[in-house]
This record gives sequence, structure tokens and C-alpha cells, in this order.
Amino acid sequence: LALSTVWETWLYWSMLLLAAGSFFLLLYALMWEAGNIINLPHKRIGFYNFCLWNQTSGELQCLEFKDLMDMGVDQFELVLARVCVYTVQVLCSFSPFLIMQAQYANTREAWEVTLVVLGLSAALLAGGLGLFLFQAWVCIQLSELSGGFMALAGAQALLLLQLFAAAMFSRALFQNVIEHLMCDKQHFHNRKHKQHSPSFE
Repeated sequence: LALSTVWETWLYWSMLLLAAGSFFLLLYALMWEAGNIINLPHKRIGFYNFCLWNQTSGELQCLEFKDLMDMGVDQFELVLARVCVYTVQVLCSFSPFLIMQAQYANTREAWEVTLVVLGLSAALLAGGLGLFLFQAWVCIQLSELSGGFMALAGAQALLLLQLFAAAMFSRALFQNVIEHLMCDKQHFHNRKHKQHSPSFE
């Protein structure tokens, strides 16, 4: 029991650290780097910027949606990718409080709510980033990806680790409930058997 308590405490604090890490990585990528996954002197590509080098003027030229459509980039999918990724930042700002609430309530239902939020965050981040890369791939080279992209990838990894840890908590609580039910059932049968057993004096 003591070992289980130590393990759960370690897992809980690890989840809080992972939640803080994913939030600050998203903050860095989406605010400090302004959502740019490529940030070079001759190219700047991100969720709000799509700037390429203009050989004629010798400077960066930021493209409009109509220019992107001429290149085969879908405007709706770009906006959808932006909404997905920036929604994750909002969800991640609440995840530490959900984790603390779930630990305090110590119920499977509370951890399932945390699981849903973490799963939704991981799905939105992966979907939004993947959708953006798919649309902008014609202008992207892997060697050009900057710190903003690395931060988003790191946040995705931390979200998956949080999801795994929350699933372990939920499973452990479910097993505890089953064990308590089995013990109560056994105790009930033993008491019933004792009541119906003949007594000899």
C-alpha cells in the first residue's frame, strides 16, 4: 500500500510537471515565435505568416490568401489548422487544474474528464500541425524547421505522456473499485453463511 501511494504521488507530480512543460512549450511556439515553424532571414512560415524571399525586391514578401490559393494552398484548411493549434494552448492552460482536481476527488470519473481533455488536446495539436504541414509542404524543407516547430513537437510528446499517465490513474482506480466490490461481496457471503450456520451448545 505504501509503495502504491509513493508511486501515485510520483505519477501525480510528474503529470503536473509535464502539464507545465507542455504549456510553456506552446507559449514559446505560439506567442514568442508568433506561430512560425520556419523563421529564417529569407523565409518565414507560420500559422499567421507566409513570407517568401522576393528576388526582385531583395526582401521578404508576405503572401495574401489569394496568392496562397494560386499556389494550391487551401485557405479553409489553413484557418482550421490555426484554430486547432491555438485551441490546444487554451486547453493546456486548464490541464494542471484538472489534474489537481482529479487527484483531490480521487474518482475514476474525475480522471476520465482529464483523459478527455488531454486526448482532445493531443488530437487537435497533431491534427492542426499535420494539416498545416500538408498544406504548406510545397514551401517547406525539413532542414529549415525552427525552434517553434520543435517546441510544438515537444508539447505533443508531453501531452501523450500526460495522457498515458492519466490512463494509468483511471485504470488503477477502476481496479480498486472492483477489488472493494469483491471484498464487500465476500464479506456479505461470509456473514450470511455465519447467520445460517447451526450453532451447537
